[in-house]
Amino acid sequence: MDFMAVNFDGTAGGQLCIWDPNFFQLVDCYNSRRFILPSETLLNSFDYTILNVCAPNEVSSRCKFWESLLKLKSEFPKPWCLEGDLNEIRNISERVGCSRRDKGMLDLNSFIESCELNDLPLLGRKFTWCNTQDGEKWSRIDRIMLNPEWMLKFNFKLWGLPRLFSDHCPILLMDDETDWEPKPFRFINAWTLHPSFPSFVDNVWHESRIIRRAGYVLFQKLKILKLKLKKWNSEVFGNLSRKLKKAEEELVELDILAEGRPLEEAERFRRREVRGEV
Repeated sequence: MDFMAVNFDGTAGGQLCIWDPNFFQLVDCYNSRRFILPSETLLNSFDYTILNVCAPNEVSSRCKFWESLLKLKSEFPKPWCLEGDLNEIRNISERVGCSRRDKGMLDLNSFIESCELNDLPLLGRKFTWCNTQDGEKWSRIDRIMLNPEWMLKFNFKLWGLPRLFSDHCPILLMDDETDWEPKPFRFINAWTLHPSFPSFVDNVWHESRIIRRAGYVLFQKLKILKLKLKKWNSEVFGNLSRKLKKAEEELVELDILAEGRPLEEAERFRRREVRGEV
C-alpha cells in the first residue's frame, strides 16, 4: 500500500490517503494543511484527480479555501473526485439545531457549480455529524462529489456508515456493478482475553502436520487455524462477530431514529452487508 499524510494541528485536522498501487498508479501530487491532492490512473484506463479536504471552521476562511481550490482545478484538469469534511451545508434542511449561515451555503454552492461537480445523494443516513454531548445538533457536512466523467464511467452509490467512534459518520462510495468477492477473515482481539485461547492456538498449530516447502506449510497452517478459530469462536462466545454486529445495528437504529431518518434505509444497507457487498 502507498499513502500520503498531512499532520494534525492540535486536536483538529490531519488527513491520510491510502491506495493500492496494483489498481491506482500515482502520477502527480500536491498537498497543504487543508487538503491532499493525488492525481492518479485507475487500472491504466481512467485518469483522475482525488481531492481529500478538511475545510476551515470559519466562513471567511472557507471562502478563501474554495478560491484556492478553484485555482487548482485549472492546474489539475483531470476529472475530480472531491471528498471530505466541508464544514458547511448546501441548504438549510441539512442542519438541525445549529446556527444558520446563508453566506457559507452560498459560497459552497457557487464553488460546486464552478467546478462542475455532482453532489451524490447520501443513502442510509440524513446527517453525517452530530454533537456527541446532547445529540441535539445534526449536520450533513461530509460529502463526495464527482465530475461528470466519473458518472459516465461508474454507477456509484454513496452510503452513510455507522457513527461508532467519532462525531462524524464514515461515508462509503461504492460501484454497484463491482464484484468485491468474499469478505476477508477478521481476527477479533477479544479472543486473546479468553484463558484457553493460547493453548488452543498452540494445539491447532502443532497438530497440523504438513511436509512441504516452508511457505506452503505456513499457508496451509494458517488456513486450518482460520477454520478452527471460526468454530471455536462459535462454541466459546456464541459467535462474537454476530453479537458485535447486532450491537452495532441497534446503535445505528437509535442514531437514525434520533436524526429523524426512516429505518428502511438502514435496513437496505444492512441487507447489502449480509450479501457481502459492503
